[in-house]
This record gives sequence, C-alpha cells and structure tokens, in this order.
Amino acid sequence: MKDVREDSYQLSSKNFKFICDYVYDSAGIVLGEAKREMLYRRLTRVIRERKLPSFDAYCDLLRSQPEQERTYFINAITTNLTSFYREQHHFDYLAKHEFPKLLNKNSDSKRIRLWSSASSTGEEPYSLGITTHQSFAPVLSQWDIKILATDIDSNVLATAKEGVYTANRVEGISQSIQQKYFKKGTGANETKVRVTDEVRSLITFKQLNLLHEWPVKGPFDVIFCRNVIIYFDKATQQDLFARYYELLAPGGLLMLGHSENLGEYQRYFENVGRTIFRKPE
Repeated sequence: MKDVREDSYQLSSKNFKFICDYVYDSAGIVLGEAKREMLYRRLTRVIRERKLPSFDAYCDLLRSQPEQERTYFINAITTNLTSFYREQHHFDYLAKHEFPKLLNKNSDSKRIRLWSSASSTGEEPYSLGITTHQSFAPVLSQWDIKILATDIDSNVLATAKEGVYTANRVEGISQSIQQKYFKKGTGANETKVRVTDEVRSLITFKQLNLLHEWPVKGPFDVIFCRNVIIYFDKATQQDLFARYYELLAPGGLLMLGHSENLGEYQRYFENVGRTIFRKPE
C-alpha cells in the first residue's frame, strides 16, 4: 500500500502494521485502516518533539525502549473526547432511580462506591460527583461515599485532578449547578472555572490500563465504562465485561457508551435503560 504522505515523514505499510501491533499489545486498542490518517497526524507531532528524522527511527525507538516510550506513546494516540453530562440520561437515571434505591439498600453499611473507568480529562467523574452530591448531600457526613476515576493517559489525568476548565466547557450546564459547583477564576484566570472542593473531595484519580491488573477494591455499586470498549476487539471486550461483572455488587449497574453493547455477555445482565445494565441480585 502507498505511503500516507509524500513529504519528509512517510508512514509505510510496514511501520503502520508495527505501530498497530504495538498499540494492541500495549493497550488492547484495535486500530484499522480508518485510523491511519489520525495516527499519522498524532505521531508526526511526536517524531518532531523527539527530534527524529523519520517513522523508521521512531519505530526503532519503540522497539529498543518499549517501556520508556509506552506512556508517552499512549498519551499521544488515545482519543479524549468528552464533556460534562455527556449522555445525560445516565446521570438522570442515577438521580431519579438508582441513588434513592441505594439510600435504602445500603442503609446498614452506609457505603457506596462508584467507578469512572475511562475518565479522560475529568468531565465524566465530576458530573458523577455533582450528581452524587446533589442526591446524598443530607447524609454525606454520615456515609462512606467514594468515586474512583481512572484512565490510561497520564496527561489527561493531570488535567482531571486539577479540576480547572475554560468557562465555555460548562456553558451547557444549568446556571444553578454552575453557581453551586464551579468557582469562577479571577484576574489572569477569569476565563476559567474550578470544580468546588466538596465535589473534588469525593473523587480519587489513578492511572490504570484496563488490560493490566486492576488494583481496585470492590464491590462497586455503579461502573461507568463509556466510549472505550469500541477500541477493543470482541475477545478483549468480553474479558473486560467479565472483570467488571466480578467487581460489581449484586444489583450493581454497568454504564456503556451510546454505540456500545455487551454482545454475548448480555445474558448475564438485565437491561434497565438505554445502555444501562444491571447485575442480577
């Protein structure tokens, strides 16, 4: 197959295959021909930053220093498209149905655990944190409620931990939520907002590769795994669903992205809403 570009950086079919194999072995992400142009653009930037002369040289670097380069490489090629309250129906379902149920169901243990397993730059776990705070505010001081937020990309996790966003990122959120849960910056930061401490204190951010060991403690009452499964092949997807199933509390919920489904693993869950699946009691 012809190289992608006829310029100083050419991505040959041989190098493209090597990089696709490297991505799959490192993160389980499947990249096909449709992603070739995206891969070219992102890795060309990396090659320039590394001051390397060609894709050949970069592939040699990945071969000779796979561990040292892995994190930088994964950060460069992973897609981190997200927004506050993306797929609003998930948060509505939690507020209207699941959280009132958990208030009763977990009244003895007073323990609730939630996991955003592909948290990107933080909009998803903070949306989850705000929804949680709204629902449990009267009992927060008496209950043990925690949200775990993980992602493979260390760069986006650093952004998420800060909880600072440009003001236009929250424009679609209701004024009441903006006023209560986002603090406006001043001076040089007047175009930015920061998630309030009362929400940030609910969330712990950690780097995690979904294909490796999960140093997390269940059981979880709700797990978000949205818009990440689509990057894995079918066998890897089924393995991940099995691992999520084991970590869910009986009756716990698994949330997938709008274009995702459980495939063969559907038989182990009850479908209770749009891409909302419950582990049987």
